[in-house]
Amino acid sequence: MPVYLDHAATTPISAPALAALTSVISRSGNPSSLHGAGRRARATVEASRETIAAAAGAHPTEVIFTSGGTEADNLAVKGLFWSRRDAEPKRTRILVSSVEHAAVQDTVEWLEKHEGAQAVWLPVDANGTVSLTAFEKELADGGADSVALISCMWANNEVGTIEPIAEVVALAATYGIPVHSDAVQAFGSVPVNFKDSGLAAMSISAHKIGGPVGVGALLLGRAVTLMPVLHGGGQERTVRSGTLDTAGIAAFAAAAQDVTQNLAAESARIAGLRDAIIAAVRSAVPDAVLRGVDPAHQPEKRLPGNAHFTFPGCEGDSLLFLLDMAGVESSTGSACTAGVPRPSHVLLAMGLDEDTARGAQRFSLGHTSGPADVDAFVKALPQAHASAKKAGMAGHVSSIQTASTS
Repeated sequence: MPVYLDHAATTPISAPALAALTSVISRSGNPSSLHGAGRRARATVEASRETIAAAAGAHPTEVIFTSGGTEADNLAVKGLFWSRRDAEPKRTRILVSSVEHAAVQDTVEWLEKHEGAQAVWLPVDANGTVSLTAFEKELADGGADSVALISCMWANNEVGTIEPIAEVVALAATYGIPVHSDAVQAFGSVPVNFKDSGLAAMSISAHKIGGPVGVGALLLGRAVTLMPVLHGGGQERTVRSGTLDTAGIAAFAAAAQDVTQNLAAESARIAGLRDAIIAAVRSAVPDAVLRGVDPAHQPEKRLPGNAHFTFPGCEGDSLLFLLDMAGVESSTGSACTAGVPRPSHVLLAMGLDEDTARGAQRFSLGHTSGPADVDAFVKALPQAHASAKKAGMAGHVSSIQTASTS
């Protein structure tokens, strides 16, 4: 069986989530219907809402179910922008970190193109940590009056850096500006508490924590006004319409409860595996560079399951394919269109040049990971790296052929 080191993309469904999914999916009933089947479905949804709220440190009424993290990000960013701009037309600026997931980045760019928004992309340091000085500068000198919202991810999906959310929220609170955070990578990996965070909105997703694909949630403060993106039945607090996926929601709740009830011990276990991978890469490939915060110095500022490296002289997709052929599944963490690798915007924002950024590889661990996975990876890496380096960066197109490219 292949060694799976791409949990940041999606993690296998957990046993409690699978049990909940199969139990509920066999029963019919629209949770908005008034008959018995509908009421039973509604009871499942509301019990699940309470479970997820408890796991995320929120009130049940603050849990808005969505189809996943992407929809939650879109709803938060568009909804807050439209609502704040409608209340005060000069609020057209969006302060956003330069390392956001595409679900936030592309949404902000769409608002720029179609809705007259002005994006302010805030810089990060070499570890991918957003600059608080830049935030403060943009809010000072009267500039805060033109800000519709701030969006800053809780933890980066590529390099695993945990952002200073508490400090960002504290700065914004001085000016009464709502803050949204994409916490899709953080929830279930590190302690996340919506109430304590002071955020106006926070996105989470089921399939990153052992739940099914296709369900997520936006945690939205009870006093926060949001313009809907989808219109229809208004099932979720009138800000999100659509028939709720009862089985998916039940599985999401089971996964959330499972992943948070033993969070400290499991995070420590996974961090130990991550550190073993980091040590193995440094030993096998001395010129490989760990990107993001070094957990040996600041373990609290990096996700426990993330090990991200750049390999000089290697094309990221070449290394990925070679590892895949050796039975190890990883990720470049960057987009690839028509076979032409494109450097990660996260790594470029961190100050890397394009050639260096194109040598990226992300190894991410989760609840099914164990020491045997690390051992198999350690065994496969040297030969895969040697072959990838031999293939080089020829014409920015990989010379490695696979079943899908040959």
